[in-house]
Amino acid sequence: MLTFQQKIEIIASFPELQRKDVSLGRVNFHYEESVHDKKTVVYHLHPNGNGYVYAALLGDVSVDAKGFANIRDCSEEELRALVARSIASLSGYGGDDLQDAKPSRKPLPVTERWLSPGGEAYTLLFDEEMWYLYADEQIDMAFETYKEALEYLADEEFRRG
Repeated sequence: MLTFQQKIEIIASFPELQRKDVSLGRVNFHYEESVHDKKTVVYHLHPNGNGYVYAALLGDVSVDAKGFANIRDCSEEELRALVARSIASLSGYGGDDLQDAKPSRKPLPVTERWLSPGGEAYTLLFDEEMWYLYADEQIDMAFETYKEALEYLADEEFRRG
């Protein structure tokens, strides 16, 4: 299980989200550009590692009565993917997986920072229904799905940065 601090670092790596400290040491993360009334992506992330991600619009994720999925036992990859999908769904995408979703308006891009085996910084960007891997401002690769992008990055020994 990821620690509270690891979860904070993963979630904070999404520049679209704003951190909101709440009672009892818990932390929420909001997506202010949401096209829905719902703006909370991460709810009550607790120092004990428990917390929730809004997934009501995703359709293939088990959620509670308020539409939140528990992230206590998520791996780093599962947490990143769930947060990215939550942001995309609140950007105007439907409940389908990102690669199948059709935007109702152009969402803000979802970005992640990666480091090559040599230490060079790359950016993985979801925009215009595709995932693009950039080296500086040059497109290095393009992928139809997040899963394909992650497989490529793993095969090439990239690490999150």
